[in-house]
Amino acid sequence: MELWRTSLQIVLMALEILTGFLGVYQIVMSLAGFWHRRESVRHSPRKRFLFLIPAHNEERVIGLLIDSLHTQNYPKDLFDIHVIADNCTDHTVQVAEKHGARVHRRTNTELCGKGFAIEWAIREIFQSFDRHDAIVLLDADNLVAPDFLERINSKLCEGHRVIQGYLDVKNPFDSWVSVSMAVSYWFSNRMWQNARQNLGLSCSLGGTGLCIDTSVLMEIGWEATGLTEDLEFGVRCVRRGILPVWAHDAKVYDEKPVDLRSSMRQRLRWMQGHFDCAKKHMLPLLISGIRERNFAKVDAAIYLFQPTRFIVLFLTSLMMVFQVSALQDTPWSKSLSFLPTNFWVFINLFLYLQVPLALLLERVNWRAYFGVVLLPWFLWTWGPITLQAYFTKNNRVWRHTVHKRAIRLDDLRGR
Repeated sequence: MELWRTSLQIVLMALEILTGFLGVYQIVMSLAGFWHRRESVRHSPRKRFLFLIPAHNEERVIGLLIDSLHTQNYPKDLFDIHVIADNCTDHTVQVAEKHGARVHRRTNTELCGKGFAIEWAIREIFQSFDRHDAIVLLDADNLVAPDFLERINSKLCEGHRVIQGYLDVKNPFDSWVSVSMAVSYWFSNRMWQNARQNLGLSCSLGGTGLCIDTSVLMEIGWEATGLTEDLEFGVRCVRRGILPVWAHDAKVYDEKPVDLRSSMRQRLRWMQGHFDCAKKHMLPLLISGIRERNFAKVDAAIYLFQPTRFIVLFLTSLMMVFQVSALQDTPWSKSLSFLPTNFWVFINLFLYLQVPLALLLERVNWRAYFGVVLLPWFLWTWGPITLQAYFTKNNRVWRHTVHKRAIRLDDLRGR
């Protein structure tokens, strides 16, 4: 019995120290996110782009995305729009062609998922890469801001090779779930992505609004076919010294689930893919970073260890609850005594206050602040999702997220 209690105390102390480190680390890193000056477009249109849009039964939204691409403030002869109709059984092909896209039909029912579709399409159009300087990956439910390409063009002209655009939400006020997701994204964009851009570190890739110089694909290929193909490709880039950069002013609008069940299913897939990617790349990336004294690699390895920035909020909240609750007189709570209660109160206070501060800095609609009140409940749903994902991390079954909101770009202006 004494051995069991001692073992429990050691495990809990290790968890406490690790959580405290991650909390402090996130606070310190996020300080660099406070500052952002809107970048001017320094280069005239020069690069030629290929928009690549994987789509599975997206007849309701694909046309609106293509329409938004046709409104780009960029010469029409310098970009092409290609849609991957991936095992579609609806009218996605007809709608995409009607709106002016070139469609590639894929009918492989064994290798399912976005990563496999992208890999197949890149092979299909590889011979045309000599006509394109970069590809831009988009999801079928997206809308793209008119100045997106001119801003991405400037980044490419400055020598950057992998660029992640700003991920905004096109339906933030549909439900408490969508506004919670939107608040999470606005916070991450400012205090995580923008912070790392200011520090000269790698941003994390979001799977859409992603621009890749074609020379990178020729150099390392795609080879990202897991449940989180964006994370996998980004890690492969960092391991090879190619740092993805963040374009804070190049906006893409993404649709988020409106009900908790759909949101949890989507986030479970993200976490399963994250754990699978971490198993393959975390230690090699950390060891390489330490040996090379490359902090960008070390930071990327820490991100792989920490499945999502909001798990830190969940864990630090849990630690504080344990220490300030009535459980203080139990052996369980006495094991959590390495770091004082005041430490956890400070960490939680600072982390949670960053959320409304990020919304203020991002100048989002005033209705978003109601989402801050709901956010703690939403964050706590990450706990069971992450636990389930860890024990099912070998799952590679892709589950399609149904998109329902037919929103036009004009509907977002003045939001």
